[in-house]
Parts: sequence; structure tokens; C-alpha cells
Amino acid sequence: QVQLVESGGGLVQAGGSLRLSCAASGRTFSTYGMGWFRQAPGKEREIVAAISRIGYLTYYTDSVKGRFTISRDNGENTMFLQMNSLKPEDTAVYYCAVWVGVRTGYSATERDYDYWGQGTQVTVSS
Repeated sequence: QVQLVESGGGLVQAGGSLRLSCAASGRTFSTYGMGWFRQAPGKEREIVAAISRIGYLTYYTDSVKGRFTISRDNGENTMFLQMNSLKPEDTAVYYCAVWVGVRTGYSATERDYDYWGQGTQVTVSS
């Protein structure tokens, strides 16, 4: 069992920045692939970014490329999402997730992920 706790969400004006954190329980954090997903009102949950076990490989959905940066600190069992140049369309609940069965790389597929956080709200005003 892996427990995930997100933090760092909030209300920000368009063009602003936020940094999300995801703290994970357990002693095998460095063996997990991880990802950030988001769900806007009335829409399906979608991948935002994903990162490999050591952090060498990353994935971003097209709409956030150049604005968001995913990273992880395996010594602190924490993953981050730095979000810059935020837009109103980035408004959503953001979730972190863990892929326990990863061997290499990352996954942008929701069904690969085994554990999910409770989510943190990000609201971007225009």
C-alpha cells in the first residue's frame, strides 16, 4: 500500500506560477514510476506529466510543454510539478499517481497506475 498526499494547489491569476508536491509513503519510492493527472469540471481525467523511476525520462502532454516541469526527489520520497505561465484552462483538480509495476521508462496511461492521491485544486483566474 502506498499513500500519496498532494499539496501546493490554490488560486492564482493567469500568467502566475504554482508548485505542486506529492509526498509518498514507503521505502521503495525510487522503484515507482510516477505521474501527474488532472480533471477539470465536466471532463475526463487526463495525463499532465510523467516521470521515470530515477527521473531521467519525462513526458508532458502537449498543452503544458514548455510551461510545466515534473521532477522528483527520491531521497525525500517526493514528486513535484512546477507550473509556470498558468492559463485558465489549467484549472482542475490535480492528482499524483504511482505505477508500482514499472521496469523502465514512464507511462502516460491512466490504467497503469496503482495508487492515487486525494487531489489538490488548482484554479487559474483570467
